[in-house]
Amino acid sequence: MTTTPAAPAAGSPRSARSLAWERRRHSLARFWTAYRTHRAGLLGLGALALIALVALTAPLLVGSDVQSVTNAPGSALERPSAEFPLGTDQFGRSLLGLLVWGARISLTVGLLAAALSVAIGTLVGVVSGHYGGWFSTVVMRITDWFLVMPTLVLAIVLATVMSRSMWTVIVAIGVTTWPTTARLVRAQTIAVESRPYIERAKALGGGHGHIMNRHVLPNVMPLVLAQTTLGISSAILTEATLAFLGLGDPTVVSWGGMLQDAREAGAVSSGHWWYLAPPGIAIAAVALAFTLCGRAVESVLNPKLGVAR
Repeated sequence: MTTTPAAPAAGSPRSARSLAWERRRHSLARFWTAYRTHRAGLLGLGALALIALVALTAPLLVGSDVQSVTNAPGSALERPSAEFPLGTDQFGRSLLGLLVWGARISLTVGLLAAALSVAIGTLVGVVSGHYGGWFSTVVMRITDWFLVMPTLVLAIVLATVMSRSMWTVIVAIGVTTWPTTARLVRAQTIAVESRPYIERAKALGGGHGHIMNRHVLPNVMPLVLAQTTLGISSAILTEATLAFLGLGDPTVVSWGGMLQDAREAGAVSSGHWWYLAPPGIAIAAVALAFTLCGRAVESVLNPKLGVAR
């Protein structure tokens, strides 16, 4: 005769997983409550939500044929009008449509490049801070070499040597902007490693992987999150610079690529301000929005900074 296991009685201790999820929900609730007190952060978050919505719905708003040179609806370099609110480029394409479509590439490159940069910096910082000794010294000297080298120059070199594509720009930005994150994460890792519960974990037989994954990494993640939001704006600006120098992907439309096309079309000398202003303002607006969000996140996660609300 077989017996079925009894169901857990009401009021019995919950599983560790459910407790962990509950703690995460409470942490997110506390974070959002504190974040809402930062008006600048809310402004930046609202602007980013609007820009992201426009980028996601670009195929519905302007259509994928907006990039076509052969089927351009207007004439070259038309001034803003009712038909073309932002004017046209040298091929007769609507600048408003190009601006909306370019948001997809600029945001994608900024997000992925910042994620790659922060991932490399976090890995280097946690490993270096955990092991210490001569290994940490060697890694930090390499990091210092990257710090003193001009980031833009290194990115230009990589983008020149590698094939011209969106992924080349992402890699070029990601592998040249990680040192700042690495040093910050290393300092935080050393601070975490000095806490008593780390010594208890080691005494109970916790290995290097267990210490770094279960104890160090969760404690440095708030710093990593703040660094990511601040790094996205820098990545977008760097992508725009590379595209403006002609090192971007020529097959896609980005805000930096629009500026480069405007320069080649002689918009600066000819006074075609409507060709230059929209992508420049868009780049500045997105960079400012990410910076506002990053400062707000940094202030919430580290109130000692005293960032003005």
